[in-house]
Amino acid sequence: MPALPAWTRRRHTWLLALLVFLLALGGWKLSSHDNDEDAPAAPLSSASTPEAAVPPSPDGIPLAGPLASAVRTSSDSKAWGGPRSGQEATLSDRVVDYRIEARLDPVRHTIDGKQQLRWRNRSDREVRSVYLHLYLNAFEGEGSTFMTEKRQGFAFRTDVESEEGEWGRIELRKVQQQGRAVPYHFVQPDGGPRTDRTVVRLDLPQAVPAGASTVLDIDFFDQLPRVVARTGHFGSFHLVAQWFPKMAVLELPGERGATEPRWNAHEFHLHSEFYADFGSYDVTLDVPEGYVVGATGEEQGAPRKVDGRSIHRFVQGDVHDFAWTADKRSAQPLTGRWSFPGSPEVTIKVLSPPEYAHTMPSVLKATQDALTWFSKTLGPYPYRTVTAVIPPFNAGEAGGMEYPTFFTTDAYKSDKEGTIERFGLDFVTIHEFGHGYFYGILASNEFEEPMLDEGMNQYWNQRMLLAAGRRIPVATDFMQRLGINPSVDVFDAERIASQGNPPDGLGSNAWHRYSSGSYGSVYARTATVMRGLELQLGTEVMDRAIQAYYQRWKFRHPSVADLRDVLAEVSGKPALVDQVFNTHVYAAAGVDDRVEKLESVEVEPPLGLYGPKGSEVTASQRSKQLKAQRKAWDKTHPDAQAKDGGALPYRSTVTLRRRGAAQPQTLLVRFADGSEEKVVWDDQERWKRYSWVKPVKAVSAELDPQQAQRLDMSVADNSRRLKPDSSATRRLISDAGAALMSFLALLSTL
Repeated sequence: MPALPAWTRRRHTWLLALLVFLLALGGWKLSSHDNDEDAPAAPLSSASTPEAAVPPSPDGIPLAGPLASAVRTSSDSKAWGGPRSGQEATLSDRVVDYRIEARLDPVRHTIDGKQQLRWRNRSDREVRSVYLHLYLNAFEGEGSTFMTEKRQGFAFRTDVESEEGEWGRIELRKVQQQGRAVPYHFVQPDGGPRTDRTVVRLDLPQAVPAGASTVLDIDFFDQLPRVVARTGHFGSFHLVAQWFPKMAVLELPGERGATEPRWNAHEFHLHSEFYADFGSYDVTLDVPEGYVVGATGEEQGAPRKVDGRSIHRFVQGDVHDFAWTADKRSAQPLTGRWSFPGSPEVTIKVLSPPEYAHTMPSVLKATQDALTWFSKTLGPYPYRTVTAVIPPFNAGEAGGMEYPTFFTTDAYKSDKEGTIERFGLDFVTIHEFGHGYFYGILASNEFEEPMLDEGMNQYWNQRMLLAAGRRIPVATDFMQRLGINPSVDVFDAERIASQGNPPDGLGSNAWHRYSSGSYGSVYARTATVMRGLELQLGTEVMDRAIQAYYQRWKFRHPSVADLRDVLAEVSGKPALVDQVFNTHVYAAAGVDDRVEKLESVEVEPPLGLYGPKGSEVTASQRSKQLKAQRKAWDKTHPDAQAKDGGALPYRSTVTLRRRGAAQPQTLLVRFADGSEEKVVWDDQERWKRYSWVKPVKAVSAELDPQQAQRLDMSVADNSRRLKPDSSATRRLISDAGAALMSFLALLSTL
């Protein structure tokens, strides 16, 4: 997915300054889901019906449901062939094999392709129909599911509109099995318009027996769109992604909640991404001479020169997608090396147009740093190449996207160290590389469980930056020259972007959401929830859990339930983990606990029949007694301070109020003598009252002193002091002033 830094959509870095400014003013909440997009979109409605009704599948194997989302049932331990020990012949249990020949016409922006696709039937039954994704058809016109959702209120990044002559499509020109033509039908598994042609069912002339394989020979033709939504052309630049007929996934019982074999083949929605089987790719790319090419995998020797064209061949095993780029305007590529114990030596290649060539060393360094961090904390990088592409000016829709061993980063005019521009460039590079682990190697289902990729990747990106001592600078070069250089903690920025009462749980799928903002919140809210869980479990425990999750499920398509199970197992706190997942992943509950009241009053002797031999203690008697007691105290403590107490003990009472989901909350009460009382509020009650009798008054009461409940909708009411303290107000005013100056300066650079 395009990198979505914590503060907002990727390229609009100035919004971070605005975000901090609004937060400093108090009470404002600006996040990726609090915007004009939050008007709920209408449900999809069918467009015209150009074809007759599609007959049922010949073998009756069902499709995943149109509302499929976060899985609650644990996967079987043997799912996807069982854990990979590293002793197998291949890194993954390869299911598909693609051999593709593609010829680019950079003037018409078309591709003529031939593809031999070998697919293995992992199930225990005969398969007579298979499904292919034809993602490019999302851009053939307004009748696609993608474009329909866009018209009905959803938004994608910068919302580049396709104008006349800028549509894209993929056409099947030949589909054969063993020399026999294969009939096919376009289907809409999610109930989208009949004019959506992003999923096609092939009814095979020859059934594929259980455990057997079949080969499909496919000729196809691509018309690339003007760069939109992760693919397309701009000038001589071509990002060729979602470009070939791609096999859907046949899931088996025990895999991601399946109870019987089923096809997972969702339409290409505006916010959904990809899910595919692991396999091998052998791809030959035919481009005009003078075009610089980058692609998934390793290039096999120097390109061949034939009749003014260059023939490149790339090969990569144990991946589930292939993308490439070609541009005759490219600057001289920058190449680097990287090595780490357990990894092969890695060649890093950075491609850029001339206008951004000065940022290539920064992209190279960020990629090397990310390789080291992910290899140390999760597992050694298993491939031999990484290719990073900086898109040209006016082709921002091609930026910030991930594919195996290949990603696009973002474009910035400046990459001066310590500026927000440099931070943005580094973050997007790290984020897109990180997808190589969460999207690439773990290969979760981005259709149905986007939090496992976008959200978990975002969390681990910020852990990397935190470990390196990086903060988000809210300053441009101009501001720094004036001596103005405010910054924000990376997880505080995620927390800011997570504020609000969410309409959808983190485990909701990518397309069935209240708004585009709700989908965007997956990034920051997942990172914030995981950070909060980390603070409750301890960083060392969380690190062991995430590493165990990666090691157990690499190359195996885990589900949300599988992540939950590993966290519970490694931490030894299943109740806490379940509570977090039930509140934030499988549901959409806000958190809003507050300290409603703090009081400390003297404990006076009670009136009533409490005197000697049951005599009455009257008000006048008590008054005289207290007067004498206080006089004696003052005489023996002439220089008494608050920490010394007084003539009487004090009863300190704290009243808590809950206006959101019940979450374990720690209450810390500090007293004038430096002592503390700590209790845990861990029940379903809507309010709670605690009190202590001590020789001294309470000074303050604070909920969640560790700030583990990162999704609390308002942290300003989490604490109270017995006496007013103006330091917080002074700090807010100071921060607001700095943020406002940052915002104005950033605006001047746009």
